[in-house]
This record gives sequence, structure tokens and C-alpha cells, in this order.
Amino acid sequence: MNYQETLDYLYTQLPMFQRTGPAAFKKDLGNILLLCDQLGNPHKKIRTIHLAGTNGKGSTAHLIGSVLQAAGLKVGLYTSPHYRDFRERIKINGLYIPKKKVVRFVADHQTEIKKIGPSFFEITVALAFDYFAAEQVDIAIIETGLGGRLDSTNIITPLVSVITNISFDHQQFLGDTLPKIAAEKAGIIKSNVPVVIGEKQPEVFSVFKQKASAEKAPLYLANDPKNYEVILEKATVKNSFYTIKKNGVVLADKLPVNIHGSYQASNIGTALMTLDVLNSIKNSLFLPIDLSIIKKGFRDLKKATTFLGRWQQLGENPLIIAESAHNEAGLKNIFPHRKLANVPYQKLHIVFGTVSDKDVNKVFPYLPDDAIFYFVKADIPRGFDAVKLREAAVQHGLKGKAYTSVRRGLAAAKRKSEAGDVVLICGSIFVVAEVI
Repeated sequence: MNYQETLDYLYTQLPMFQRTGPAAFKKDLGNILLLCDQLGNPHKKIRTIHLAGTNGKGSTAHLIGSVLQAAGLKVGLYTSPHYRDFRERIKINGLYIPKKKVVRFVADHQTEIKKIGPSFFEITVALAFDYFAAEQVDIAIIETGLGGRLDSTNIITPLVSVITNISFDHQQFLGDTLPKIAAEKAGIIKSNVPVVIGEKQPEVFSVFKQKASAEKAPLYLANDPKNYEVILEKATVKNSFYTIKKNGVVLADKLPVNIHGSYQASNIGTALMTLDVLNSIKNSLFLPIDLSIIKKGFRDLKKATTFLGRWQQLGENPLIIAESAHNEAGLKNIFPHRKLANVPYQKLHIVFGTVSDKDVNKVFPYLPDDAIFYFVKADIPRGFDAVKLREAAVQHGLKGKAYTSVRRGLAAAKRKSEAGDVVLICGSIFVVAEVI
């Protein structure tokens, strides 16, 4: 098979959650353990950082990765899902895994794949571990896909575990309360491995404390005045500046960070705490991560790591922004008080789509009721029908028209907007993927 034929095989022959939803979800680690055993257990040959959480995993992973690259390390980064190119999932120092590596891996392991019957995600995780081990990365940053306890990535024993935050998402798999969801995410906490918690949420913090105590895992709370306090000074589409305090003392004043959106302050604090913990582990990286390295990593983040889809500017006059926020907490961060944060505008045009297994009645209350909506369906089997989406939105006071594709919805928004307006594409990673 050539590269395209290999992708077609991965997408169509193996169960893929992003396309088909619940049918692709596996409830145990049996397949990934069998696959990795056949590969010589590559996950045991690399040093890792493991991230879980409802929101912020990707941003935090890229923040950490960019700083470690600035320190001169060879850094593997595994994230999911991808936007345009499958290879976005597996990167070393911002460079995608070569196509020939993907083709060769699938070709070489056809027998095991047919015998074990893994999901698309399980194959992808195994490929990432195999590639990072073969390339002898200094460290690999591994993001969970869904949950934590039963996620295919959860066969690693990392240097540090990180849980960013907890919100409602994928309740059909993870539970219908925040403590239940937190318990699934807490499944990445390992024996004697330090864990960084991004946010102290009253409903769930005790879940993490209990799990960490049971595992004798040192627990660190990132965004806390006793550790890090990250204050947004100015946020625009092009630049964000933060004052960072450590133990109440200003560590950096108006530090430029090449990642945008007011919600990133928490992710920055989580990344900094994780780097501190890494520094404290003997023989983990063999070098100190100081403030000059942090500044360089934060400044060069997008270029260094090929960071996509988060508060990404696509045009000016009108200002066009793509943003991957898709669940309740994510949309609340983008639209505090049902208004777009930190970006002035005359009129707000929102190109919005989501997936069919999403309870839209729980996300619509966070969207601005003074915006003009363009309801669209992502070009995947799980895409929520645009007409039904519009009908549901009307019940929440949201007004707009339905369009048969994301591109048609965006084209209509461009036609109807003027200089001084803002066009925002959001609601699903799959919607954003079609326009970036």
C-alpha cells in the first residue's frame, strides 16, 4: 500500500471513534498491551510525561514540549485527534512522522493487526511508541485520547502525570457526574509517580488526593498562590502577555506567549509546575530548565511545535478566528457571560457545528445570543445535522441559518460580515479541521 491506501485502511478497516463514535470505544487495555508486546514494548524504552483532563491537554502538552525543545532536547509529542493530516498526532520537535514510517509500520504488522483486531486509536498509540523509541527521543509527551484509566496510552509509567481539569464530556463512557469523570482521569496516577493537578476544583480535588495518597504519588497543585499564579495582562489574536508569580513573587512581567485565548493562563501555570517537577527528579533530563529557556519556549511555541487549531487567525477585516472549544467548559472560557472575551467587534458571526452524540442543550446556554449563527455539519459520519442543530438552537434564543457544509457556512459568514466584525469557527475540532 502507498500512504493514501494505508490511511484508507486505517480509517475504514479499524474502528475509529472520531468517525463512528461509541462503537470504536474499547473498555480495556488488552489490545494495546498485546500490540506493544509484539513490538518489543517500546513504551518501556522511552521517558514520558502523561496528560489527561477534559480541556487544555493539547495546549499544555505543546507548552511543555516547546520549552523542552528550547532546552535542546529531542521531544516526541503524541496528541489526538488530528485536524488535516494524520501525522499531526505524532511529532518529534514539531516535525510530523514521515509518511514512509506510517506505511512501513502498517505493512510490517498486518499479521498482528488482523489477529488482535485493534481500534484505530490503539494502532496509532502503538505506532507513536514504536516511532519514539526507534528515534530515541529524550522524552515523549503523551496525551490521553478519552478518559484515562482505560485509555490506550495508560500503559506507560511516566516521569510525571498531569491532569489539567475536569468538566462534562463523553459522559456515556466516563460517568454522569464530575467525581465519576475525575475518577476515570485519575486512573493515570501511578505508584510513586508525581502528579500535577492543573486546577483545584472543589467537586473533584478530593478524588485526586485520595488516588494520589493510595498510590503514594506526590501531588502538586499548579495554579495556586503557593505555587504559580498566572495573570493575563493583555490578550489579542496576535499576542498574549502574562505576569507570572511563583510563591507570590513576580517571576516574569508581561511575558509574551505565542499561544492565544484568555483561557490559556491555567494551562501555562500547569506547564510551569510540570517543568518544576521534572527539574526536581534526579536523572530525569540531566539539565535544568531555567527562566531563559522557558521564555524562549513560550515565545516560539507555534513554530517550534506546529501548534494548530487553537485561537488560530485565518483572516483580517473581518477578523476570522478558528477555535477548537467544543464542550461546556471550553465554550464557557471562550464566551464568559455569553460574550466573546478580549476581542472587540461590531457584530459577531459564529460558524458552529458539533457531533451527533453531543448533548447540544447543555452547550447552547454558553453561546452568545446576540451573535449571527451559521449552523454547519462536519464532513464525518458523526457530524450533527445542520438543520436539526439550528432547530435545537432556536429553543435557546440563538438565531441563524443552516448550511450543507462548513465551507459554505464560512463563505456565507464572510459575505455577510464587514470590517470591524469577527467571524468565529467553533463547536468541534472536525469543523475547525475543514477550514484551517
